[in-house]
Amino acid sequence: MKNTISRVSLLAALALTVQTAKAQDIHFTQFKGAPLVINPAFTGNFSGQWRATAIYRDQWRSVTSPFKTYAVSVDAPIVSDLTIDDYLAGGIQLYNDRAGDGDLSNLSALASVAYHKFLGSNQDKVLSVGFQGGYTQKSIDLTKLYFPNEFNNGSFEPGTSGEGNNNKVSYATINAGIAWAHSIGSNFGYTLGVGANNLNQPQESLLKKRNSEVGLGMRYTAQVGAIAYLSETFSLRPAFLYQTQSTATEVVAGNEFHLIVGNPEFRNFTTAVFLGGYYRNSDAVMINAGLEFKGLRVGVSYDYNTSNLKTASNGNGGFEISLIYTAPDPIDFARKLIYPCSRF
Repeated sequence: MKNTISRVSLLAALALTVQTAKAQDIHFTQFKGAPLVINPAFTGNFSGQWRATAIYRDQWRSVTSPFKTYAVSVDAPIVSDLTIDDYLAGGIQLYNDRAGDGDLSNLSALASVAYHKFLGSNQDKVLSVGFQGGYTQKSIDLTKLYFPNEFNNGSFEPGTSGEGNNNKVSYATINAGIAWAHSIGSNFGYTLGVGANNLNQPQESLLKKRNSEVGLGMRYTAQVGAIAYLSETFSLRPAFLYQTQSTATEVVAGNEFHLIVGNPEFRNFTTAVFLGGYYRNSDAVMINAGLEFKGLRVGVSYDYNTSNLKTASNGNGGFEISLIYTAPDPIDFARKLIYPCSRF
């Protein structure tokens, strides 16, 4: 998110020394590779038996100790045909973010459920409501940080202060979201979603004497995605993501060009290639590319930094690689129930 990554090292130190601080959640360029992080209503919003995702992000290597983020998830329908074609889906999301010289770590485990209600005479609309709960443990290596009272005889002596700080804090968090998907014919569909994370605003201060005002700010999100086939094999896939948390805001917009090079009869599971470009406001220009084959999507992306940090970073931002596997369901090949526009 804007101003989040470029200032995390400074914020980490400030969070230990001031009485009130606000932190932000993780983010990804290939946000499709972490759908349960974006909105719990996206749990199970795909056509298939189950879905597994993995994503790795490495950034700011040219500026400081690299910031590394890993995330994996699994989700699937768990109760089918509740009312005609409606179903309940469940999922698990794990991620670990390690940032800066102090190894500020965020290890989170989340479980989510989502109910998908099919509407319309052709079952071409879906209203999804999702809830998510989890547990987070944040930690930091205090011996790698510098404090003002550690400056002695013209040099710093790290690890000799910080007695008023903990090196670890744990808390629970609650998230919720809603989404709407609609297929308008066989060649166009769209998805809309909104979500709210950290509804309980848990305290996450590493100070031993906690201030009641210190808490994790709620993160509000909005998503728009579409698939528009211009021919039997070529489609445009625009996407828009908005997130705001405390004083940080992220706006991402762009498009993916998608070309089927295999059998176009089964669009969700054929061989295809894709290339996309996105812009994150006041932060980065991003490009992604990859391959889809028999339900497996492999994507890579790179961020070119355009923020005020670009002089120090030489424009170098973040690198990501993502894997998404969706296990095909025979019902898809029978041309029956298809989740409308599973863009995320």
